[in-house]
Amino acid sequence: MGYTEVRISISPYNEQYAEIITALLADIGFDSFAEFEEGLNAYIPSQNYKEEILSKTISELRLSSEISYSSSVIKSQNWNEEWEKNFSPIAIGEQCYIRAPFHEPKSGFEVEIVIEPKMAFGTGHHETTWLVANELFNINLKDKKVLDMGCGTGILAIVAEKLGAQFVTAIDNDTWAYKNAKENIVANSCDKIEVILGDASTLENNTYDIILANINLNILMADMKTYVKHLEHNGLLVMSGILTSDVEMLKSSATNHGLTFIESKSRNKWALVTTKKIVEN
Repeated sequence: MGYTEVRISISPYNEQYAEIITALLADIGFDSFAEFEEGLNAYIPSQNYKEEILSKTISELRLSSEISYSSSVIKSQNWNEEWEKNFSPIAIGEQCYIRAPFHEPKSGFEVEIVIEPKMAFGTGHHETTWLVANELFNINLKDKKVLDMGCGTGILAIVAEKLGAQFVTAIDNDTWAYKNAKENIVANSCDKIEVILGDASTLENNTYDIILANINLNILMADMKTYVKHLEHNGLLVMSGILTSDVEMLKSSATNHGLTFIESKSRNKWALVTTKKIVEN
């Protein structure tokens, strides 16, 4: 499968505009981003790329900078080679070290994860993945049932198992991510993770102590009712994939669905929101 690269120029460059555009493109299927001096590159599986949707999204922006873009297709083989060449290890605090198979192991971390970098979203480089992975070390996962919605490479599911989860369901609607997550689960010797190709509609009657949803604002808002339905009493719903400016909207939606807000955290203007399903006697 090939990827389409969209190179977006912002003139004059504005960091906040770049973040706004990143969030909007994530909502329409782009799963990876890389900034450059005057803008950003956004990547999407070529089979999901729709020029008319991108054009409409860009044209509806009301920003003082001029926004222009160009697109090109990167063949899968060439892209993987380029991605591997530029993939660097990630440290999440002093707790978790994420590396590729071609990197040397590093001691001193509670958890080390090996990820085959194949462009599935969730390599740990993005702030939202970093935020959720870091938060898992603050949650008691021992013998807990965990759901990882929009699992990408499977990093969060793998961390959850390493921290003692009883079992983990990992779901993604992208075939590339689904296959990559399964590979990474095997590579990390995990045996308590089930990977499913699909979306929230595939949950059936399962319930979970902890639900991780690192997706985007639109899907979080649309699927929150489903998350609450599949969350155990006193269970946690940890949501990310949003900007700090979206936190209040997400909190309001969570409250309307009977959830109790616990806390929010941020990293470089991206945010995480933790809520709890508290049932009164």
